[in-house]
Amino acid sequence: MLSTEHHQVAERRPSWAPLALLVVAQFMVVLDIAIVNVALPSIAAGLGFAPADLQWVVTAYVLCSGGLLLVGGRAADLLGRRRMFLAGLALFTAASLACGLAPSPGALIAARAAQGVGAALLTPAALSIITATYSGAQRATALGVWGAIASSGVAVGVLLGGVLTTALSWHWVFLVNVPVGIAAAALTPRLVPTTPAARERGPLDLWGGLSAVAGMAALVYALAGAADHGWGAPRTLALLAIAAALLAGFALIERSVARPLLPPSAWRSGALVAGAGMMLAATGVMAGSFFLTSVYMQGTLGWSALGSGLAFLPFVAAIAVGVHATSHTVARVGSRVLVAAGLALAAGGALLLSLASGQAGYGTGLLPGFVVLGLGLGLAFPAISITAMSDVRHDSAGLASGLLSTAHEIGAALGVAALSAIAAGPPVDYGAGVLAAAIAAGALTLLAAAVVPGVRPPAGSQAALH
Repeated sequence: MLSTEHHQVAERRPSWAPLALLVVAQFMVVLDIAIVNVALPSIAAGLGFAPADLQWVVTAYVLCSGGLLLVGGRAADLLGRRRMFLAGLALFTAASLACGLAPSPGALIAARAAQGVGAALLTPAALSIITATYSGAQRATALGVWGAIASSGVAVGVLLGGVLTTALSWHWVFLVNVPVGIAAAALTPRLVPTTPAARERGPLDLWGGLSAVAGMAALVYALAGAADHGWGAPRTLALLAIAAALLAGFALIERSVARPLLPPSAWRSGALVAGAGMMLAATGVMAGSFFLTSVYMQGTLGWSALGSGLAFLPFVAAIAVGVHATSHTVARVGSRVLVAAGLALAAGGALLLSLASGQAGYGTGLLPGFVVLGLGLGLAFPAISITAMSDVRHDSAGLASGLLSTAHEIGAALGVAALSAIAAGPPVDYGAGVLAAAIAAGALTLLAAAVVPGVRPPAGSQAALH
C-alpha cells in the first residue's frame, strides 16, 4: 500500500524537462557576456571600432539587461511568465542575428542593447517559472542548478569564445545563439507549463521603472568607466551623484504609487534581502577575479584567448563539484553554513591566485587557486539562490527573481570596476586586485554567518535530475 501511494506521489512530481529548457536558454544569456569579451579585438579590427568606443559592445548590453531586470520581473508577474519568457527569448535571438550580421559599430551597439532588453525579460521570467513549477526538494534542486549557471557560464563562455573566434570568426560568437534560441522557442509551448498571472492586475509602475532603469544605467556607466577615468574624477563623481538622485527618486515613487514596481513587502522578506545582498557581493568577487585573471594570463603571461579558456576548465569542474555537494547537504546543514563555507573557500582561492608571480607556472601558480575558488563559489551560489527564494509567494516570484538577477548584474559591474581600479597602475598590479577580492570574500564570510537565514529545504534535495 505504501509503495502504491509513493508511486502516485512520484507521478505527480513535475517533469525536469521544463527546467532543462529554461536552463539552456539562461545559459545562452549568461554565456553571451564572456563569449563576447574574448572576441573584442577581432570585432574592433573587423568593424573599425575606435578604441574608446569598443567598451560599448559590453556596456550597452549590461546597461539594458541590469537596468531592466526589475521591470522584466514585474512584467512576468502581471502579464504571464511563459509569455514574457517567449518575448524575451524571441528578442534575444533576433538581436543575436543582428549582432552577427552588423555592418558597422553603431549597428552592433544598437543590437547589443536589444540583446540586453531581451535578457532582462527572459531571465526573471524563467526563474519565476521554476519557482512556481517546483516545490520542496525539487525546488531546492532546481534552484541549485540555476545558481550554478551564473558561476560556470563565464568560464565556459571564455573557452567557447576562443574556439569560435579562432576556428570561424567573431560573427559566430553571436550567430551561435540563433539555432539555440529558435529550438528553445519551438519547444517552449510543449514543455513549459503556463502559470497564472498575478490576480491583482494593473498597469506597470512606469515612472518607477524609468527612474530605476535610469539610475541603474548611470551607476553601471560610472562603474564601467571608473577604472579608466579614476574614482575621484569629476566624470565618475557626477555620474554617481546622478545615479544616487535617480535611485532616491525611485524609492520615493515606490512609496507613493498604488502598485509599486518594488512593493514594501519585498523588503520585509529577510531571506530575499540577505540573498540579494550576498548575490551582489559574491558575484563582484567572482567577476572581478575572473576578469583580472584573464587579463593576467593574456597580458602578462602572453597566452592566447583559447589557451586562457582551456586554463579555466578546472575552475568549471570545481564549481560542478561544489554544486553537487550543496544539493546533497543543504537539507542537513542549512544554507547559512554553505554560504559562509563557500565564501571562506573563495577567499582562500583568491588569496592563492594573488600570490602568482609575474611568470607563474600554471600547475603551481594558478591551478590550486582556480580549484579552491571554483569549489567555494559552487557551494555559495546555489545556497544563496535557495535562501533568497525560500519564502517567496508564487505571485511575487517574478519580482523576487528580477531583484536577485539585478543584484547579479550590478555586482558583476561593481566587482570588475572596483578590482580593476585597485589593480590599475602604472604598473598594473594584478596581485593587489585579486588580494582585494580575497579580503572582500573573507569579510563576506563573517557577514554571511551573521545575517543569512539558515534555510533547510525538505530532505530529498539531493534528488538527481532525471
